[in-house]
Amino acid sequence: MKVNKLFFRLLFFAGFILFGKNGFSQTTNTIVLDSVAKEQKRLKFGFGFGLNFVGGTNINLSPNLTYKVSDKVSFGGGLQGSYTSIKNYQNTTTVGGNVLFLYSPIKKMSLLLEFVELNVSTKTETEQGTIKNNYWDSALFFGAGFNVTDKISIGAKYNILYDENESVYTSAIIPFVNIVF
Repeated sequence: MKVNKLFFRLLFFAGFILFGKNGFSQTTNTIVLDSVAKEQKRLKFGFGFGLNFVGGTNINLSPNLTYKVSDKVSFGGGLQGSYTSIKNYQNTTTVGGNVLFLYSPIKKMSLLLEFVELNVSTKTETEQGTIKNNYWDSALFFGAGFNVTDKISIGAKYNILYDENESVYTSAIIPFVNIVF
């Protein structure tokens, strides 16, 4: 019985010595935790999406990760994927990535520079049969957005590489909504 009490006392004492140090250095831990919290606020996860059912089906998902360098400058990258279907005529699937640069000259406005590279797979039904096409499409967007809140931006971007005959995009100007977590 005395051995058990001695064992538990030694175990308690050893635990106090090993882990008690943190109890006396709370100021250091607070500074470290504050700097980690500030660093985590610099890294932001965003998510863009689109749904359209007019004249067919269009579903677009685009998660991204940005790093806030300062109050005015951020950069990052992301993935993009979409599916478009026009019943009995054409199905298009796109998968790719993007890199982006954001500049906020004032708190309520963001300027955007984004490069997108997409792999496009298209299947079109014609009277002669099915035509399949697979190619890469590049886009370079300049855009501007209104920051509704710190987490939501709404705006439009212009694709300077847009070619009406070859681009997967239906227009050179594309509206966007981005939500940041």
